[in-house]
Amino acid sequence: MRSGRISVTFGKSGNFKVLNLGEMAFVHLDVVRFYTLLICAVFSSVSSNAEIKVNPPQDFEIVDPGYLGYLCLQWQPPLSLENFEECTVEYELKYRNIDSEDWKTIITKNLHYKDGFDLNKGIEAKIHTLLPPHCTNGSKVQSLWSEATYWIAPQGNQETKIQEMDCVYYNWQYLYCSWKPGMGVHFNTSYQLFYWYDGLDHATQCAEYIQVDGQNIGCRFPYLEASDYKDFYICVNGSSDSDPVRPSYFIFQLQNIVKPLPPDYLIITVKNSEEVNLKWATPNGPIPAKCFIYEIEFTEDDTTWVTTTVENELHTTRISNKSQQLCFSVRSKVNIYCSDDGIWSEWSGKQCWKGDIWEETLEVFVMPLAFISLFAFLITCLLLYNHKTVLKMVFYGEKEVFSHQDTFC
Repeated sequence: MRSGRISVTFGKSGNFKVLNLGEMAFVHLDVVRFYTLLICAVFSSVSSNAEIKVNPPQDFEIVDPGYLGYLCLQWQPPLSLENFEECTVEYELKYRNIDSEDWKTIITKNLHYKDGFDLNKGIEAKIHTLLPPHCTNGSKVQSLWSEATYWIAPQGNQETKIQEMDCVYYNWQYLYCSWKPGMGVHFNTSYQLFYWYDGLDHATQCAEYIQVDGQNIGCRFPYLEASDYKDFYICVNGSSDSDPVRPSYFIFQLQNIVKPLPPDYLIITVKNSEEVNLKWATPNGPIPAKCFIYEIEFTEDDTTWVTTTVENELHTTRISNKSQQLCFSVRSKVNIYCSDDGIWSEWSGKQCWKGDIWEETLEVFVMPLAFISLFAFLITCLLLYNHKTVLKMVFYGEKEVFSHQDTFC
């Protein structure tokens, strides 16, 4: 009988199973080998991922095509992409004006991106390459950043720039811009305005300037086709015989500077002595009725209050039934459903309602006239009464005289 320890275990069927020491050692060796292979595979994967690298994009630059602030950021694919031919490479682009705290971030597969910038300030941008996880065993791989900057070399002093630039898009039809000359500029300084929006082939100069004493201080724009809901770029620069003039750049969206016409055809009606109905017509022009918000100024005798509504009608009640005059006026503006901002129109003319005209006429004219008539009637009666008394005295006096004459005869 062979000596040595034996191990007794139960099988799944409940039967005894006897393992000798050699078999136990073999099983233990398999377990150790399994864990060793697992650990090696993990470290091999980590080492493999750590070795995956990608280069940043090449030739990253900011290009100015002459559109007064609408710039193009462009680049070329990174070097050494042969190992990732089956991968779709992406790029993370960040950009901003230099004095801005926040970066705008774009992830794209293209090799260029366009956007508007304020050319009064410098621009900075950076970009790096991104590899998708399925190309890098599920890990996130990105390149170093590639950076670019752009600015327009300043000319002239800051004080030579125009001041108080103001642009209004009247009734969503006619654009007017005006400004004041820079401080201390020479009287012969000449300002020119250029504009561009997506749809124009190139920047265009103002064709109709507004002038004061021969100097350009504004521009009347022609009809601007398909210019809504787009960035509208303006540059006002100048020239002078003495000193250079620093240009000024502006970006608008025209629907945000619309000033509509005031409402007209105001009507005010009073029902049941208390209910007041105010109504007006939508302003004329191309602005849809759904795009308006209205501000109403309502006056009842000496009390005035203001409210807003998106309808062209308002119902309210009188503060007092004894109020003798109700008046209201209205102005309009493009609402938040059609623009981010806007300019209030001028106030419409006032429309008023006065109390019962017959009651007022009675108080002012009829009652004093009736009093005067009654007074005159009383005076007349008194005079007639006195006249009658006098007649009686005369009549009786004559009768007595005739009686004495008869007696004397």
